[in-house]
Amino acid sequence: MTPLRIGVNALYLIPGGVGGTEIYLRYLLSAMAAIDEANEYYIFANRETSSDLFPSRPNFHIVPQPVRAMNRPARILWEQAGLPLAARRHRLDVLFNPGFTAPTLCRCPTVTVFHDLQHKRHPEYFRWFDLPFWRLFLWLAAHRSTRLIAVSEATRADLLRYYRIAESKIRLVPEGVDEHFFEVGRRRRDEELRPYVLVVSTLHPHKNIDHLVRVFAEFLRGHPQFRLVISGFRGFQGEAIEKLVAELGLKEAVELTGWLPRERLYDLFLRAHAFVYPSRFEGFGLPVIEALAAGVPTACSDIEPLRSNAGDAALLFNPADDSAICDALERIISDAALRSRLAAAGPRRAEAFSWRRAAEATLDLLQEAAISRKP
Repeated sequence: MTPLRIGVNALYLIPGGVGGTEIYLRYLLSAMAAIDEANEYYIFANRETSSDLFPSRPNFHIVPQPVRAMNRPARILWEQAGLPLAARRHRLDVLFNPGFTAPTLCRCPTVTVFHDLQHKRHPEYFRWFDLPFWRLFLWLAAHRSTRLIAVSEATRADLLRYYRIAESKIRLVPEGVDEHFFEVGRRRRDEELRPYVLVVSTLHPHKNIDHLVRVFAEFLRGHPQFRLVISGFRGFQGEAIEKLVAELGLKEAVELTGWLPRERLYDLFLRAHAFVYPSRFEGFGLPVIEALAAGVPTACSDIEPLRSNAGDAALLFNPADDSAICDALERIISDAALRSRLAAAGPRRAEAFSWRRAAEATLDLLQEAAISRKP
C-alpha cells in the first residue's frame, strides 16, 4: 500500500487545560508512532502547544498554525477556513480530528473522535453561550466526517440516538491505559500507603465533586485521619468547589492539586489508600481504568460506561445518593476483604484497555477512510 499523508488536527489542545482529551491525543499518537513508520503524519498545532507533546519521529511533522486555542472563536474560524487550505497544501490523504470538531469543507476524507455527547444528554451542565457552539459544530462533524470514532459503547449509542447517521460510519475504539500505571501497582505496598482518598477529575459540574466533598465532611467524623486529594484542572466549578471546601472548614482535609505532571500523578496513585470517582456522566472515564491498573481499591459511579469498563473490579454506587457515596467510602476504606479483592482484580481488568490496540484500530480506520474516496 502506498504510504498515506495523515493530518492530525490538534488545534483544540491546551496543555493542562482540556483534561482527558489531552491524555488521549498524547498516548494515542505515541502508540501510533510505535507501530507505524511508513505513513507520514502532519500535526497541525496551535501557538500554546509545544512540539514536545508529540512523537519525535522522522515521519511525524509539526505544522504550527497562527492561532491560539484559548481564543475559541479564532480557533474555530481557523479550523473551518485555514485548516482545509493547510490540508490541501500538504496534500493530505486523510485528516484525523481527535477533539470532537472537524473542518466542514475539507476536501480530503476526515475521521473524527467523539468522546461523549454530554451537550445532548446534559445541556444543563453547559454555559448558555457555549451550547450553540457544541450543537452546531458537533452536528456538522458527525454528519460531514467520513468516519467517526466512539470511545465507548455508550457514546456510540448516543451518536446513533441523536444524529441521523449510518451505523456503519461509526467505529468503537476504546481508549487505552498508560502502561506505567501497572508498574505503579507492582510497587504498591500496604505499609507505605497514606490515609487519603484520591480523585482524579476536572472540576466540572457533571463530575459531582461538590457532592463528594459534602459527603466527605460527614465521613471525616468517623475517620478524622483521612484526607481527600482531588487532582485535575480547574474547570467551570473550580471556584465553587474551593468556596465549598472553605465553608465546610475542610482546608486541612481536602487538597485541590490542580493539573499535575504525570510523575507526580503516579506518586499519588502509589500511596493512595483508595480511589473514588463520583461522576454523574462520562464518555469513557479513563481515570477509573488508571486506578484499576495501579491496583488501587476503587469505587465509582454505577453508570455507563464506567459500569461496563470496570466490571467487577470496582465497587459501584449511585452518584445521586449521598448515603450511597458515604457507604462506598466506608467500605473501600475499611473492608479488608473487599480491598484485597479489588486490588487484585483491577490490573487484570485494566489489561483489556491498550493504547496499542487503540492505535491499530485508529490506523485501520484512517486507511479505510482514505481509500473510500479514491477513484
